[in-house]
Amino acid sequence: MTKIKFGTDGWRAIIADDFTVENVKRVSYATALWLKENFKDPSAVVGCDPRFAGPLFADTTARVLASQGVKVFRAENSFVSTPMISLGTVRKHASAGIIITASHNPPSYNGFKIKADFGGPAVPSDIEKVEARIPDTLELSLKSLIEYQKDGLIEYINLEDMYVAHVENNFDLEAIRTCGLGWAYDAMYGAGQNVMRRLFPDITFLHCDANPGFDGQAPEPIQRNLTEFEDIIKLSEGEIASGLVTDGDADRIGLYDQNGTFVDSHHILLLLIHYLYKVKKETGEVYSTFSCTSKIQKLCDVYGLNNTVTKIGFKYICDLIVNSGKPFLVGGEESGGIAAVGHIPERDGIWIGLIIWEFMAKTGRSLSDLVQEIYDIVGKFAVERYDLHVTEELKQQIINKSKTGVYSSFGNLKVVKTDDMDGFKFFFEDETWVMIRPSGTEPVLRVYAEAPTSADSFKILDVVKAVLLG
Repeated sequence: MTKIKFGTDGWRAIIADDFTVENVKRVSYATALWLKENFKDPSAVVGCDPRFAGPLFADTTARVLASQGVKVFRAENSFVSTPMISLGTVRKHASAGIIITASHNPPSYNGFKIKADFGGPAVPSDIEKVEARIPDTLELSLKSLIEYQKDGLIEYINLEDMYVAHVENNFDLEAIRTCGLGWAYDAMYGAGQNVMRRLFPDITFLHCDANPGFDGQAPEPIQRNLTEFEDIIKLSEGEIASGLVTDGDADRIGLYDQNGTFVDSHHILLLLIHYLYKVKKETGEVYSTFSCTSKIQKLCDVYGLNNTVTKIGFKYICDLIVNSGKPFLVGGEESGGIAAVGHIPERDGIWIGLIIWEFMAKTGRSLSDLVQEIYDIVGKFAVERYDLHVTEELKQQIINKSKTGVYSSFGNLKVVKTDDMDGFKFFFEDETWVMIRPSGTEPVLRVYAEAPTSADSFKILDVVKAVLLG
């Protein structure tokens, strides 16, 4: 018997080790019990991303749910993105959405994500209830998919058609297609590829074919994983105006400008606020996590918008979007998970990318020019990060020193203010800062720094690293 624990974004495990058909049955059974206890006529939308054996695990999930009387809307598409599952959950008025995905994790993993009826991550208290209902062993007699379909317990739906229609109704795709700018998209062999081919058949595509092992690469849209895509953009010599990247289940975004320069989530969040408020005249609350740039607060101050800083994790942003009772504009985290007004309360890499492309198409401005517009308002900045692999003992020592105020300075950097919302953020005199946050699962310290340039940020990181490990 394997003890199954959900992390911050679902249950993930190595395929054929702990992620097996039997264990998927146990989790699906627990999910069915939770659904029946909390919904009068329980139903769930079920699908998978392109990972190895995804359809097998999704079909297993569907059969177990149906065996317990839960109506299943099974994606008829061979793979779907997490945002497609979330959108489908809202559109079908389902009690939950379930996608078989390990998101941006290495290809040896698969996973099980539960989405709430409002089309965003299920709240931690509900996940705990599912966890508590996972049986140690399970003997279950299951019928075939066809038999459950005849019983009316499984219905096949096309989530790809639904998502494409939703995009077409919310974006000026004609402007994006005909503005004369060249676009490129890297799916990282993930779940966004078919939708993007349908929306923009004539753009440059990379890694948009079947490869359940992602060619051995974790499908995470961070710069070090994207050198091939970066080179294609640089070699185009400006012909490609912007490159969009999404991860394995297409809920995270990576972005490039026409020079092949990576545009991180800090900058994307600022661009979204700038476009949606200044150009599209939208308004509402802004939510950003503790590790995001301080420039978000600065831009919100200029525009008279309210920015709420949350703990790190999209679930905290989703909670505010759904439960604050206030209109919502933009919310996101530095790891590429961003949501925006007019869509579901969910991270969606394609949706966010299309907002930026529409911004460029409508204004005729390059992405680097738009970033400069942001700098003209809030000042130039860069946020960089080190992951320090330390012993658990040293990790705890550093945490205790951070808690007790030992770090009043780092070298010649004098601490003028601290914040311990989620980790420890030390602010210096010139609006720069460093943040120390321990990993909850590994002997790793994540150390972030913000300064006017990357070089300045790395200098701060080097000074802080020397003090922490000295």
